[in-house]
Amino acid sequence: MAEPTGAPLPRWHSQDRHVVRFEWGAAGAEALTRYAVASGSPVCAVVVDVLSFTTCVSVAVDAGVRVHPYRWKDATAEAFAAERGAVLAVPRPVGRATGGISLSPSTIRGAAGLRDLVLPSPNGATTSAVLAGTGADVVAGSLRNASAVAGWIVGWLTDRLVATPRPGPGGGPTVVVVPSGERWPDGSLRPAVEDLWGAGAVVAALATRLEHRGGALLLSPEAELAGTAWRAVEARAGEALADCASGRELVEQDWADDVAVAAEVDASDVVPVLTDGVYTGHRA
Repeated sequence: MAEPTGAPLPRWHSQDRHVVRFEWGAAGAEALTRYAVASGSPVCAVVVDVLSFTTCVSVAVDAGVRVHPYRWKDATAEAFAAERGAVLAVPRPVGRATGGISLSPSTIRGAAGLRDLVLPSPNGATTSAVLAGTGADVVAGSLRNASAVAGWIVGWLTDRLVATPRPGPGGGPTVVVVPSGERWPDGSLRPAVEDLWGAGAVVAALATRLEHRGGALLLSPEAELAGTAWRAVEARAGEALADCASGRELVEQDWADDVAVAAEVDASDVVPVLTDGVYTGHRA
């Protein structure tokens, strides 16, 4: 197992009394995941970046495209893509000017003949890359596939409970749900409500399927809050997504189509699973 990149996580921050846990961003996700892995738990980490990385991944794997997440503004991305015969996504403005594929689900949906896509992003892709080195199984969640992701996780949990019906203390299977968030100009994390909702949609779908098995120990308070936040806007998800800060940013920059794609609640039954650094589509 790779060494932790930060200080050891205090137990009281680990949410280790609960199966389903929740933490923001790459650093928080890595800390919770490494803690659980070090405790002997198999871990499934769910990366959520609704506007737009994990929505892009969902649209891509629906079409059979393999997605290679890549760290943002990494000068090696072009060579990495060339070595794999993959298309490298460009920033949105460049894609608009050239007609190329960008961090825009609409451009991916409209692409013909696409098979492999290198997709850099500052949040979801970076979080995926960080979690890939923790020993966790990593999936990409969004509003488009929240119920499918929950169904896949139920199967994942069942398989591991069958394999280890009586795990030792702290060794039971663990789910870490990670809203990636956005960035302030200084690079610090900006918790983004659309990712809270996306994470909450996964949590709520899991709770519906597993409540009779997990009881009060199923969801950490943090995960429970996410589920409650989603239920508050579920009936008006498209409106809420377009009106939140990140949604307004895209709408006012003429990317309203991307917000609409992100609001396609449960439109997909395909789960993007990260294997050897590549997201490919699976069904629950």
